[in-house]
Amino acid sequence: MVESRCGILCSECSYKEQMGCEGCVHIDKPFWGDKCPVKGCCEARDYHHCGQCGEFPCALLNQFAYDEKQGDDGKRIQQCKRWAGK
Repeated sequence: MVESRCGILCSECSYKEQMGCEGCVHIDKPFWGDKCPVKGCCEARDYHHCGQCGEFPCALLNQFAYDEKQGDDGKRIQQCKRWAGK
């Protein structure tokens, strides 16, 4: 089951209950800001998640995945690969 556009496992997120978040695939606007560029990109291309894109993993996803403060050392990229069967 796809939980996010970028590969984050929402079921493991500590903010899910606290913020009442249902995951970016089920909400229009994320609780963390006005918009998420990864979510917007996937939805504009009609993808369920980044792993379906021919440019995967793109610079934008890599930037998020390896961000010093909020990244996960590529865990989300690996999850998108699993969802895509790659």
